[in-house]
Amino acid sequence: MKLLNTGAVAALMLAAAACTPAENAKRPEAKAEAAAVVASDAVHPFKVGSLQAYALLDGDNLVPNDNSVFGVGQTPEAVAAVLAAAGQPTDGLALSIHPLLVKDGDRTVLIDAGAGAAFGDKAGKLGSSLAEAGIDPATITDVLISHGHPDHVSGLVTADGALTYPNATIRMSEAEWASLQANTDMAVLVQAIAPKVQAFAPGAVVAPGITAIALAGHTPGHTLYEIASDGQKLLYAGDTAHHFVVSLAHPEWAMGYDGDKAAGAAQRQAELAALAASGERVYFHHFPFPGIGRVQKAAEGYIWVPES
Repeated sequence: MKLLNTGAVAALMLAAAACTPAENAKRPEAKAEAAAVVASDAVHPFKVGSLQAYALLDGDNLVPNDNSVFGVGQTPEAVAAVLAAAGQPTDGLALSIHPLLVKDGDRTVLIDAGAGAAFGDKAGKLGSSLAEAGIDPATITDVLISHGHPDHVSGLVTADGALTYPNATIRMSEAEWASLQANTDMAVLVQAIAPKVQAFAPGAVVAPGITAIALAGHTPGHTLYEIASDGQKLLYAGDTAHHFVVSLAHPEWAMGYDGDKAAGAAQRQAELAALAASGERVYFHHFPFPGIGRVQKAAEGYIWVPES
């Protein structure tokens, strides 16, 4: 073993002392940079306990009031009356599309991937929202999928068929993965993402502090995600409810997007009742951006109380 002389040891100690503050300064600087992300029409930073989260706008979709989607089996006039009572336009129902991103140490978790090119210029803006939030798609470690509809999974691939999040594991329920694989309209996407998919059973802990909750009906493997940190919780409710007025005022009404309309309505009623009873903080993917708030019981059905 070659021993260092006293002068060499002193030089090394001085070098270490000079380097240590600069190295340590990197961490506060990174925290300050994250804190510098300000709320906008496309990015809404917020906290769940100690976790940093971002609501990220992907786009929107306007659904006509023709009873093909909302109020199936009712009349346009019945739906219009509910909308008018809430001061909303009556000819169509606006749905936002906004995935959620959660950062937890070395894990960067995206929940749902947006519409990609599936909705034309109405959506597919998630990439620019991520950039505004200072998130590089290559740093995303996990993508959790609530269900396999295009506005939730088409953003997993780029327009040329490459993986949008090349270093991420894509996680969805076993039932939803089986359903997606059986959907011939999604064959190209399934082929692209298959090597990255890890399917899970109901109730699985899919990332630190994030638990999967099965809520079938909308699709066979529709999944909610409960995020917990430091005694605080947020429920990512996927497509349990689509419109912040109609879906809550009449959760018993059949919904055109539900694969099993009876089961979808039953699950919607049960989940909204539970949310109203618990007062749990909830994130709805299609409610007005950023979609964070609570469900409150009303004389008829429920009302949405957005977080201020």
